[in-house]
Amino acid sequence: MTGEVREMRTVRVELGERGYDIHVGPGLIAQAGKYLEPLLRRARVAIVTDETVARHHLPALTASLDEHGIAHDEIVLPAGESTKSFAQLEKLTEWLLETGVERGDLVIALGGGVIGDLTGFAASIVRRGVDFAQIPTTLLSQVDSSVGGKTGINTKQGKNLAGAFHQPRLVLADTDALKTLPMRDFLAGYAEVVKYGLIDDRDFFDWLETNLDAIKAGDDAARSYAIVKSCEAKAAIVAADERESNVRALLNLGHTFGHALEAATGFSNKLVHGEGVAVGMALAFDYSARLGLCPSQDAVRVHRHLERAGLPCSLADIPGPLPDAEGLIALMGQDKKVVDGKLTFILVRGIGEAFITRDADRGTLKALLGEREAA
Repeated sequence: MTGEVREMRTVRVELGERGYDIHVGPGLIAQAGKYLEPLLRRARVAIVTDETVARHHLPALTASLDEHGIAHDEIVLPAGESTKSFAQLEKLTEWLLETGVERGDLVIALGGGVIGDLTGFAASIVRRGVDFAQIPTTLLSQVDSSVGGKTGINTKQGKNLAGAFHQPRLVLADTDALKTLPMRDFLAGYAEVVKYGLIDDRDFFDWLETNLDAIKAGDDAARSYAIVKSCEAKAAIVAADERESNVRALLNLGHTFGHALEAATGFSNKLVHGEGVAVGMALAFDYSARLGLCPSQDAVRVHRHLERAGLPCSLADIPGPLPDAEGLIALMGQDKKVVDGKLTFILVRGIGEAFITRDADRGTLKALLGEREAA
């Protein structure tokens, strides 16, 4: 394997005075106090986590905080996508205020993307903004949602439609936390890793094809390298376009399709976020090939890699009924990236050659979704 990473590595998100470090490596939760202490105005933090993560990782975090004399309050929320809701946002903000969180204090998000997104949003509005740190415990959150400052919750109209840009002060990506993940959750995060190769790094996608078996088997060096490469890619894009006015939209490859599919399945366990992204990326390549933009062999290659990883890559892989093509297109119309009623798609000219377009051919799109639905 090339590009081994065995010790902690640091990736910097360059945003001037609001820049921050992403530390990637083993044992970081148990060392969290050391990294958090310099950020604190006073030796007190509030921890937000969920029931599943709390069982595995909260004791190690609180022990480290105790070691460094940092007082802490904790709230443990239900696990799952349904926690990204107005109801849980209200509960969390009220709790933060009741615990006496002040401006200049730090709130810690210990968990996956749901906890990170919800906590970041709450931190952005409590007292008109308090600091927060991300301790992501899933692969998806380590390589994607914990980096870049996008926070938010889902609404009945769609995914992440209420939220704010609020950058963390620090990200601690403990690779040991991945050992407690069910394989389904790990693979959902792997879809986001693949995304970085498909956007603009064909060499990284080649590397993933070669090292997939090692990554799935738990090889520490392979996993760390994939995380670091992903974080470097996202950090560069966020630094260039923090608020998604241009190039940052490329990070949504597969997401216009994927978010619509998540909404169609009720944000349920039928299709978790990374699986929706996997199907969405496959559809984006199929759509691009159908439009004559992308070589069909690249689309086939993407399908084969996702299938080999154990990820869904077509509508037929999603359990239960789905809306028809028109219904799915209507759900896409709720996407945050819609401009003047036009869908924004991330399409491709090949592996590693993604681009942004608002000139989607709806006839071709409807035909493609109809075929996939019937597959």
